[in-house]
Amino acid sequence: MPEVSNRSRTALVLGATGGIGGAIARALGQHGWAVRAMVRNPDRAKAGWRSADPAPHFVAGDAMVQKDVIHAAAKGGTVDVIVHAVNPPGYRNWDKVVLPMMDSTIAAARAANGARVVLPGTVYNYNPATTSIITETTPQNASTRKGRIRMALEQRLAEAAPDVPSLILRAGDFFGPGARASWFGQAMITPGKPVRKVTSMAPGVPHAYAYLPDLAETFAQLLDISDGLRPFERVQFEGTWDADGQTVLNAIRNTVGHDVPQKAFPWWFMHLLAPFGGFPREAVEIEPVWRHPMRLDNNRLIQLLGEEPETPIDTAIERTLIDMGCLPRPPENPYRLSPDAIRQRQTRIHSDRKNRA
Repeated sequence: MPEVSNRSRTALVLGATGGIGGAIARALGQHGWAVRAMVRNPDRAKAGWRSADPAPHFVAGDAMVQKDVIHAAAKGGTVDVIVHAVNPPGYRNWDKVVLPMMDSTIAAARAANGARVVLPGTVYNYNPATTSIITETTPQNASTRKGRIRMALEQRLAEAAPDVPSLILRAGDFFGPGARASWFGQAMITPGKPVRKVTSMAPGVPHAYAYLPDLAETFAQLLDISDGLRPFERVQFEGTWDADGQTVLNAIRNTVGHDVPQKAFPWWFMHLLAPFGGFPREAVEIEPVWRHPMRLDNNRLIQLLGEEPETPIDTAIERTLIDMGCLPRPPENPYRLSPDAIRQRQTRIHSDRKNRA
C-alpha cells in the first residue's frame, strides 16, 4: 500500500489568486509542499494574499500562453503536480479558451516528466434531470454548452494518461472563506451586510455543497498518497448534502441567532434577460442543477483516505459569514492545521489503509 511521501515535493498552481486555487495552494503549503504559482502580476498577487500562511512563490506568466506554463513548470526545478484551477479573465471567451488552456497544462506536465495534473471537477458534466447520484463511473451526459466543455476537459486528461497522470476531485457548490465566485456569496447572501434574508435557489430541493477549506484539505491528502492513485483518478467529494433543502438555511439561522426569511431566486427574470447574454444566460443554463438533486458518492474517496474532511456545518457557515463581512467577529484562519495535526491525520490514513489491505 502507498505511504505518505517524505521527499521534497513541488506543486505549480494555476489560478492561485482565485477561491479554489488559493485554497489548494494553502493546503499544500501546510502539508509541506513547495508551492509555485503562476500569475500575470506577481507583486499584486503577493500583496493580495489573504492568508496568514506564507504566500506561494509567485512567477510571472499567462495560463493562456503554452510556453509560459511550460517555463513555470520547469523554473527552479521541475514540478510534481500542476493544479489547473484557472479560468479565462472575466470568463470571457470561455468556450474558445478553456480547452487550449488545458492543452497547455498537459504539455507542461509532459515536459515536467509526467507531473500529475489536478483538476477541480464540477457536476455540470451530468444531466441533472437524469442523474441523481454521481460516482467515478457514472456516464457523463451533459446537456449544456458549459457541461460539454467540462466533459471535453476531462477527456483530454483521460487521453493523456498514463504518461501524464491526473486527479479530478468533483464537488458541489462552493462556500467558505475566499469563495467569492460562488452562488452562496453572490446570490444567496448579501456580502458586507448583516443577514436579514436568504435567497433560496430552489426551496426544498436537496443540493450538494462543498466547504472550501475541507475540499482543499482533501486535495492535499490525496496528493500525499499520490503513489496510490490511478493514472487517471476521478474522486467525488460528498461535502454537505442538504437533504431537505433546509440544512444550510437552518445553519445560517443558528449562526446569526434569529429567524431569517427565505426569498426565492428570480429565475423568471433570468429567463427574461437570457437572450441578451451575460450572467442571466449563464444562470439559466445551470438552473436544472438547482431544480434536480444530484448527490456525490464518495466511496472511492473513503477507500483512499478512510474518511472525508468535514467541518461541522454551523462552524463552516459561521466562518463563511465572518469572511463575507456579515458577522462582526474577527475571523480565525480556517485553513491552518498544526504540523502535529497533519502528521496525526496522515498516520491515521496510512494505518486505515493497512488495516483494509
